[in-house]
Amino acid sequence: MPARILDGLKIRDEIFSELQSDIVKLHAQGIRPGLAAVLVGENPASQLYVRSKIAACEQLGIASWLHTPPAGVSTDYMLQLVRDLNADDNVDGILIQLPLPRKSIRSASSNPSIPRKTWTASIPSTWAGSSAIAPASWPARPPAAWKFFAAIKFHRRLQRRRPWPQRHCRQPVALLLLHANATVTICHSKTRDLPDVIRRADILVAAIGKAGYVQPDWIKPAAAGKPGAAVIDVGTNKVTDAAEAAQLLHNFPERLEKFRAKGNVLIGDVHPDAIQVAGALSPVPAASAP
Repeated sequence: MPARILDGLKIRDEIFSELQSDIVKLHAQGIRPGLAAVLVGENPASQLYVRSKIAACEQLGIASWLHTPPAGVSTDYMLQLVRDLNADDNVDGILIQLPLPRKSIRSASSNPSIPRKTWTASIPSTWAGSSAIAPASWPARPPAAWKFFAAIKFHRRLQRRRPWPQRHCRQPVALLLLHANATVTICHSKTRDLPDVIRRADILVAAIGKAGYVQPDWIKPAAAGKPGAAVIDVGTNKVTDAAEAAQLLHNFPERLEKFRAKGNVLIGDVHPDAIQVAGALSPVPAASAP
């Protein structure tokens, strides 16, 4: 039985509705919130992610600026850019898109000596060594994942402080869940027997950056009257190779035809065939849901 589709577009619209009322109130006070995004280099997935944020700002009435220095930009340039954005009264939030191409730039962008406005992206030093993260410091994706947890009702168990099932996810989401009394397993590139670890998960959050990496047979299927695992796919990968697209979309002929016409396709970190195994799934892109 195909997975229940978690409708990210519906959740987005609910969030937009909440934000728009707040933004209207700010406009009435002569205040227009502003977001500055910094996208270094030409990573296709990062371009898609950042431009979607700029489009959202336009829809919501938030001012936005996109800075696109080349991959070879100097560390001094990045330091000065961050300082300038911090000093600009029109800018309320700064998004520095990860990954950044060089270690020196990453270090400069997260330099603790630079006073920061509220970040809307994950900066390594924000998370390192701390489990006491204020909500205002969270990057965008963990709260978004939390919205999906609410959609599949697992938050109710959490509120009643009952034992949660196993969850497997990356550090920012893990910290959010730990603060909510969840038991979490974090998987990474050195995790042994990764498929077996994932098969034990009732909720899987995939944030890897590799198209279709998590295979369908890695996901816990339905058993004994219980649904299969709920899968939150955070990945957004632009596939341009025809052979790779054919392998990933073998069971999705309409999407494969669109790839052939367009020359690229968006694929999450979870193989599209997972829709036949998972109990619930957030598809990538949302429009790919049957």
